[in-house]
Amino acid sequence: MQRFLKGNEQNSTAPKIKGIRTAFEKGMNILFFLCGAVAVLFVLFISIYLIVSGIPAIREIGLTDFLFGDTWKSTSKDPQFGILPFILTSVYGTAGAIIIGVPIGFLTAVFLAKLASPRVAAVIRTAVELLSGIPSVVYGLIGMTVLVPAIRTTFQLASGATLLAAIVVLAVMVLPYIISVSETALTAVPKEYEEASLALGATEIETYFRVSVPAASSGIAASVVLGVGRAIGEAMAVMMVAGNVPNMPSLLESVRFLTTAVASEMSYASGLQRQALFSIALVLFLFIMMINAALAILLKKGKKS
Repeated sequence: MQRFLKGNEQNSTAPKIKGIRTAFEKGMNILFFLCGAVAVLFVLFISIYLIVSGIPAIREIGLTDFLFGDTWKSTSKDPQFGILPFILTSVYGTAGAIIIGVPIGFLTAVFLAKLASPRVAAVIRTAVELLSGIPSVVYGLIGMTVLVPAIRTTFQLASGATLLAAIVVLAVMVLPYIISVSETALTAVPKEYEEASLALGATEIETYFRVSVPAASSGIAASVVLGVGRAIGEAMAVMMVAGNVPNMPSLLESVRFLTTAVASEMSYASGLQRQALFSIALVLFLFIMMINAALAILLKKGKKS
């Protein structure tokens, strides 16, 4: 009789427990969906705000004069709002930082994931984490006190605050992103791939670069995107080492980036000047979107082939 009663109690509580679990899973699914929706809403809000704030200045100045004008005189009696020097400087600076940072970061990631001993890897990972935690202003301060005087002395310049200084500082700043994400992608490659390659007679280096790296290509590409985003979006450190002068870009001359143009003038801007700064932010935002879209297309083509 007691066994019968216990069996009935278990049978009656089992549907309740199952119902609670189902409700909990539905609640968690809704929570995860809301978290993802929040991220999408933030992107939409930023996009709409920049478009609404930036389009009026472009209409008034003219799209051609704004994008391809080579003179920026926002505070003169006859103001000019050509941002071509800023665009080219940002492109050259970001490209230079990626050209320097990606090979160093990628090879460091391969070393940490595949070749380094645990002790050495722990030391290097700690250094990489410290690099990622250093504030931008500290990078700029060190660059201003060490790198800028060195460039001035080496090239016999009146000022060492140049595009070259900005490229070097940005290259150092993108390293933690490239190293960390690339290492994670390489570590996630199944060991079976490498074991099969070694069993076929390939050396370890051949296996790492011909098997592991292609298998982790999406993660490595993501690290490059993060590096590009950090380089093209940096303002404080670049402002301290690049000179912040609206010249056409030259490696050994003072220049101004898109980000520093907004940061240096927004505090006192008004009227059309303020609207033009929002237009610069819109252009910068579109650059990031185009880079992400281009990379996504390339990755899809790579997977199909």
